[in-house]
Amino acid sequence: MPEGDTVFLLARRLHARLAGRPVHRSDLRVPRFATADLSGTRLVEVVSRGKHLLTRLVPGEGAALTEPTTLHTHLRMDGEWTVLGPGKRLPARLQPDVRVVLETDGPTALALRMPVVELVPTALEHTVVGHLGPDLLGADLSVDERVERSVANLARRPERGIKAALLDQRNLAGIGNLWADELCFLRGRSPWAPVGDVDLPPLVRLAVKMLTFSVGPSRAPQVTTGDTRPGRQHWVSGRAGKPCLRCGTTVLVEAEVPGDPERRRTWWCPHCQPG
Repeated sequence: MPEGDTVFLLARRLHARLAGRPVHRSDLRVPRFATADLSGTRLVEVVSRGKHLLTRLVPGEGAALTEPTTLHTHLRMDGEWTVLGPGKRLPARLQPDVRVVLETDGPTALALRMPVVELVPTALEHTVVGHLGPDLLGADLSVDERVERSVANLARRPERGIKAALLDQRNLAGIGNLWADELCFLRGRSPWAPVGDVDLPPLVRLAVKMLTFSVGPSRAPQVTTGDTRPGRQHWVSGRAGKPCLRCGTTVLVEAEVPGDPERRRTWWCPHCQPG
């Protein structure tokens, strides 16, 4: 599943290509909204909220919509957005995957294999993202506020394993499996250490710093080691059976338990992360 920084960068790219453009034709290929008509609206912005995408539209002259509306999408494991330039067509083999078509006066945006597609009044966006904790990349809060609120949310269940708590988007939004494993390594804590035994403020502050760096101008997204060479971008994530880049101990992996949010696939170094 794409992590919060990946979705943030996607929102930035979509916004750069589409913001301000009128929608000439739309097609939402999901049963609930199959008859919705977004033509005549103007796409004003695309923003991310954790791992969610919010595409905001306002009605223009002749639009069927009568109020500002948000197209809410979530990529989960397989979803994808792509933007085609004027005159470009999607390969025929991908046509069955299309779930959303937004044709503008220039490019056309397409959502493929998108598991979550819904329309909500922009004033009611909280009904689809209001359950989320602070967005670690959100500009609506200062870094200190993001840290403080995230720590308070995490601390509500001190008995819970720290990795599972970090992945719970109700506590803080944007952390996925890769970031959770790398954060646990960098703080020297077992992924299963109880939240109550972890010094939370520096952990969350490091998370904000790392995600912010990932979406910055470094051109090294999700590189946690500072080394962009293949196989050396991450301390533990995806490195099962290989020597720890810090101590040389073999990195281990715990298999995911399907349907159990507390048991995601986990990589860790048993020497650097005791417990």
